[in-house]
Amino acid sequence: MPKIEKLSLLQARRLALHSQKLPTGRGLGSGLSGTLEAIRHLSYIQIDTISVVARAHHHVLWSRVPTYKPEYLDQLLEERQVFEYWSHAASYLPMEDYRFSLPRMRRLAEKEGRWAEKNGRVVSEVLKKIKAEGPLLASDFEGDGKSCGSWWDWKPAKRALDSLFLEGELMISHRENFRKYYDLTERVLPSSVDTKIPSENEYGRFLVLRFLGSHGLGKAGEIGHLRKGMLPLVRRVLKELCEEGVVQEVCVGEEKFYCLVASLGLMAKPVSKKKVSILSPFDNFVIHRKRLVELFDFDYKIECYVPEAKRKFGYFSLPILWGGELVARMDAKVVRGEGLFVVRHLAIEPGLKLGDEFVGLFVSELEKFMGFNDCDRLEVEQVSGARLKGLIVKAWEKP
Repeated sequence: MPKIEKLSLLQARRLALHSQKLPTGRGLGSGLSGTLEAIRHLSYIQIDTISVVARAHHHVLWSRVPTYKPEYLDQLLEERQVFEYWSHAASYLPMEDYRFSLPRMRRLAEKEGRWAEKNGRVVSEVLKKIKAEGPLLASDFEGDGKSCGSWWDWKPAKRALDSLFLEGELMISHRENFRKYYDLTERVLPSSVDTKIPSENEYGRFLVLRFLGSHGLGKAGEIGHLRKGMLPLVRRVLKELCEEGVVQEVCVGEEKFYCLVASLGLMAKPVSKKKVSILSPFDNFVIHRKRLVELFDFDYKIECYVPEAKRKFGYFSLPILWGGELVARMDAKVVRGEGLFVVRHLAIEPGLKLGDEFVGLFVSELEKFMGFNDCDRLEVEQVSGARLKGLIVKAWEKP
C-alpha cells in the first residue's frame, strides 16, 4: 500500500475544485454535448423544487457550462441520454449508469412488497391505465371515485406511482412545466442499456470511483452518504483499491481522506482568481457540509428549512466562490414577470478584505446570473459593509 501522503490545505482545495470542474468548467465542452459531459462527470445532478432563483439542477449545470440552457435537460431526458432516479436524492443520472440503480430498486421492491400485496388492485389499475393511455401525470389519477371504480382514490394511486417508479417498473418519460410524466420502463429504457444487476463489489467500486473522480478526495462516510448499509462495503472497496494502487490515502491536517492516484496532478494547477462563481445550495461541490468546514472553513446551512426568526443569512443563500475560497453567501430572489433580481443579503465571510477586484468580478458574474434568470433589473437590499454595497451599486450602474 502506498505511503500516506500529506496534502496542504491549498493542495486539497485545488484537487477538490478542479475535480468539480470549478470555477471554469474547462474540458466539459459547451451546449448540449457539454451539458451531457458535465452530468457524466459529476455522476448526478440533484433535482430541486425550490425556485426563488433558477432551480438547482439548472444552476449547477450553468456553473460548469456557461452556454447551458434549461431546455437541454428536457432534451437529454427525451433523447434517453439521462434518466431520473435516486442518487442520495432525486437526480438526473447518465443513462449508461442505469444498471447501478438496480440494487436500490431491488431493495425497495422488497421493502414495498407488503404494501403492494395489500393494494394490488390499485397497482394493477395504475399500470393498466398507463399501458393503455401512454405517459401520464400524477394528476391524471385524480378522480371522483365513479369512473374507475371504488378503488380510485388519488392518495393510494400516487403511492402506487411512487412505488412503481422507485422499484423500476415505471420511469419518467419527460417533463412539461416541471411536471413528471410516468411511463412503463420497457417503453422508456433504450434496449441497448445494460440491465445486468452489478455484483456487490462492482457496485462498491462504482460508488468509490465515481465519487473520487468528481470530488477529488473524500471519506468513506461521504461516499456512502444517505446510502443505508453501504459504509462497510465502501470501506472494503477503498482498502482493495489502495492495495491495487488506484486509490491513495492522504492527510489534510489531522483529517484522513482518499483520492485517485490519477488525480494527484490536479494539486499543482492553480485556481483562477479571475472569476467569481455564484453556486447553488444544492451544488455537488457544497452538498457535504462538514467537508466544507474541514477544507474551506465555510460553515454553511440552507436556511429555507429554518424558522424565519432564526435565519442568519436568509432563505436561500448562494455560496460565492473566488480564487479557491468560499468568500461570501448571497440570499437572492427573482421577481418573475418583472425581470427583477433582488439581492436580499450579501454576507462576506469574516476576515476577508474584498476590494475593487472582487467587486468588478462579482458584478460581472451577477449580471450573467441575472441573464440566466431572465432579469435585467437589480435591487440590492443588504450588504455586510456599507462601503461594499456602494461599490457594488456603483459598478452595476457604470455605463
